Amino acid sequence: MTTTYAALLRGINVGGNKKLPMAELRTLLEGLGHDDVRTYLQSGQAVFASGHGDEESLAAELAQAIEKRFGFTVDVIVRDHAYLKAIADNCPFPAAELEGKQLHVTYYSAEPGEDRFAEVDRSAYLPEEFRLGDRALYLYAPDGLGRSKLAVGLSRPRLNKGLIATTRNWNTVVKLAEMTGG
Repeated sequence: MTTTYAALLRGINVGGNKKLPMAELRTLLEGLGHDDVRTYLQSGQAVFASGHGDEESLAAELAQAIEKRFGFTVDVIVRDHAYLKAIADNCPFPAAELEGKQLHVTYYSAEPGEDRFAEVDRSAYLPEEFRLGDRALYLYAPDGLGRSKLAVGLSRPRLNKGLIATTRNWNTVVKLAEMTGG
């Protein structure tokens, strides 16, 4: 059985660091035996179909191939269509009423657990808010991610220790769910 996945690469093509052309990423994924490979934007999203592996093994395989080919390490999270659609469908904020830049999802490699965020004084950041989902954190930042004090607070290393975390704006969240839907 073939499943369609999205690979989310963390921190590539940002500020001139870890340059990874999307055409080369597509070629790399095809070389790993994946089909229907497409990329979205330049910031590290690829969609592909695969009949082997699971999310974790596919992420590890791609990370190893990138290191071998490009000489740098990249954190990779792979998620299937059902997961990506559920993330979009279960947004706790009124996504249809917000601009894409106001709503973000941080995808985690594993469930972060509410206790990680117990020290965050949520009231100190209002009107910004966050809510946890399935291996994800939804962030409402009315002035955008670049101006978000809550985003800075949530990115502290101790809150994300032992996890891969990568954030996408709402437009990308929706697009990846669509692209993996066939």
